[in-house]
Amino acid sequence: MATINKISPCLWFDGQAEEAAKFYTGIFRNSKLGKVTRYTEAGQEVHKRTPGSVMTVEFQLEGLNFVALNGGPDFKFSEAISFQVNCETQQEVDQYWDKLSEGGNKDAQQCGWLKDKFGLSWQIVPMVLPQLLADPDKQKASRVMNAMLEMKKLDIQQLQKAATG
Repeated sequence: MATINKISPCLWFDGQAEEAAKFYTGIFRNSKLGKVTRYTEAGQEVHKRTPGSVMTVEFQLEGLNFVALNGGPDFKFSEAISFQVNCETQQEVDQYWDKLSEGGNKDAQQCGWLKDKFGLSWQIVPMVLPQLLADPDKQKASRVMNAMLEMKKLDIQQLQKAATG
């Protein structure tokens, strides 16, 4: 990858870094795979990985650089970190929801959150939602909040319906 961001997310996997990078770059249109590094015999007593196996995979999604690391089983993803996908249309919400939740647990969370098959949390958010929630009419914003809390995958039409009462 030509440009290096000052800050890039590094995602810790237990052997699925390359699979995950390919999965994510297959979902987002403006994406690409980058450099792959491999473990060597150096430090094997620490990393315990087979020499030649994938250590890191660089990839880019919508202009944001990521690194996927095969770090081992010690750490798992949690909802404390998630990636928000801002969507213009319901078609886009549906598309990202369906693709990212493939093999994951889309029914376990609400308010537009899902976990993908690697356990990484994503928020699939229609761009109209923050506008509706920030409406100066507190009753309108409250109706939208209540509607959102009842949803798993967010529905733009239902959110707008709640806004109008």
